[in-house]
Amino acid sequence: MQYSTAASDGLLALACLACVIALGKARGRYPEADQPALFCALLGFLLPAAAATSGALRYGLDPSWQAAHLWLSQASSFLGLPLLSLAALSLGRGWAWSRPNWGRALLGLCAFFELFRQMNLLEDYRLLLGLASMLLILYAGARQWPRRAPALAAAGAVGLFLLVGLAVGTLGIIGPLRRVDLFHALLTPAYPLIAWLILDLPGCRRKKPAQDPVRSNRLIS
Repeated sequence: MQYSTAASDGLLALACLACVIALGKARGRYPEADQPALFCALLGFLLPAAAATSGALRYGLDPSWQAAHLWLSQASSFLGLPLLSLAALSLGRGWAWSRPNWGRALLGLCAFFELFRQMNLLEDYRLLLGLASMLLILYAGARQWPRRAPALAAAGAVGLFLLVGLAVGTLGIIGPLRRVDLFHALLTPAYPLIAWLILDLPGCRRKKPAQDPVRSNRLIS
């Protein structure tokens, strides 16, 4: 058993579940046009929550959870983070994508995953997809300028993801710590930062409705 990793995975799972709860409670304040984006964001947090939960079970209770943990971790990388970045882009721009369009985006991510898997280029695709997701999150936060808080939240989350992906990794030891434990510890605040960013983005709810010309003429007359 690897109890330190089970504990760090458990903390990450709790952080992601807290994001799911916060987003679920906030959905009622958003118009119907934003609901598909928020649902995909919920899915984007549920996947790493499930992966971290299976990791805690694998390292803390039963090694037979290894296959489920690896599969869910892969789903989190290839679906969860891209869905979060697309939700941030949609809400940051105030775009009202329909449910069928979100379904096509999800199917497209699955199709590209299978295509690159067949070409034995899955790791290259993971890197490109991760970088593209980071850029979209940064763009969504930066677009809210001169409000600094969204930009700082986006930069903080992206910085943590880049740090764990490019400098920490999951294999080996750094001083007294396992790299995988540090990996989980740095991701634990990264997901709440993305959740805070998504909840702070305007979406469609701050768009001013188009003025009815008939009503305007009546007011003028």
